[in-house]
Amino acid sequence: MDRGQPSLEPAAAAPQASGRCVIAPVRAVLRLRRPVCVLRKRRLLQLGGGPDVGTRVPRPGCSPPAPRRDLDQPQFFTFDGPAELPSRTPRKKRRRSRLVLYPETSRKYRPRVEHRSRAQCCLLLLVAIVGFQVLNAIENLDDNAQRYDLDGLEKALQRAVFGQPAAIARIVALMRDYLATHVHSRPLLLALHGPTGVGKSHVGRLLARHFRSVLEDSSLVLQYHARHHCPEGRAAQDCREELARRVADVVARAEAEEKTPLLVLDDVELLPRPLLDELHGFLQPQRSHHFHNAIYVLLSGAGGSEVTRFVLQNASRALPLRPDGIRSAEAAAAQVEEDLRASLWALLSREHPLWQAAAIVPFLLLDKRDVVSCFRDEMAGEGFFPDQARAEDLAAQLSFYRVAGHEFAVTGCKQVVATVNLL
Repeated sequence: MDRGQPSLEPAAAAPQASGRCVIAPVRAVLRLRRPVCVLRKRRLLQLGGGPDVGTRVPRPGCSPPAPRRDLDQPQFFTFDGPAELPSRTPRKKRRRSRLVLYPETSRKYRPRVEHRSRAQCCLLLLVAIVGFQVLNAIENLDDNAQRYDLDGLEKALQRAVFGQPAAIARIVALMRDYLATHVHSRPLLLALHGPTGVGKSHVGRLLARHFRSVLEDSSLVLQYHARHHCPEGRAAQDCREELARRVADVVARAEAEEKTPLLVLDDVELLPRPLLDELHGFLQPQRSHHFHNAIYVLLSGAGGSEVTRFVLQNASRALPLRPDGIRSAEAAAAQVEEDLRASLWALLSREHPLWQAAAIVPFLLLDKRDVVSCFRDEMAGEGFFPDQARAEDLAAQLSFYRVAGHEFAVTGCKQVVATVNLL
């Protein structure tokens, strides 16, 4: 019977052993979970400004603490209640980004732009188009000025006019700037002033001859002489109407052919005041644009005494020195020309407002060697051999101003033609 019936003691001991195996891990889990909940609650109180540490607030998922004190986790108690907590949550401070310091020996690179705007490409295309249009306009300006062959005009003036290099250079420069375009807001008004015999009328004839050649139409060039077209016995009003009609015909024909006409008026100092008023009216903005696309050349002896006085007073002026010690005659001549133009402009502006809008070009007195050159050129034109000694003998018969070792002809080359005709 003892062998047939099993003993109950081992069976009773088995449930007790299994219960101990289950309860021990649960207790360990509870013991570990309690301090984790406490730490989590303290962290939330520090970040969110919740209830004080002394107030026990259970967290979701955490069981309320046991009434007994935990010796492992100390507890703190304060008398502050929940109502005394701050009403506003403190703002979290923003962390400042640290500056990136590159070492001095390393190369610095800019960050690559991931997304490039399409507006930059359109802007570059627009700049390219505008630049191309500007270059094309500059080329067209050169083509328009080449029609009038200003280089050939300059060479012809330098070859035929003696003693006036500065005046020729200024005339050609002003024409070159004006003829660069066809449409203008105001005409070009050149006023050539100087004493008798210095080459003003000769320059006017050369300009008229050149423009008749390049324009291939003599009707686009007008030469008006005050002594011939408006003598003393004729009424000033009739002269004014005739001048207005002739100028209107020339500018209208030039506008139809898209060319710039030339109008040369000689002996302007003899014109009556109504004719000067009519010329001044051509420059007004309310006039038709036909009158603005034209070149007016006024040849006048007004201010000749001022030019003579200025040249004689500055004949002995000391030439300025360059930094390297070389005398600069060109710089001195340019300064003298500028001073003379300013004095002439102030003198002529008081006589009539027409000269205020004019580009003054003074013609200086001719030196003796320039008069000798005039004699040789005239002798060659009349069929005589241009002997230097014979030309000097003929020039010695004229009157001269002798100042500071210079000899300036009183009448210039005015008497050259008459003297050669007596040979």
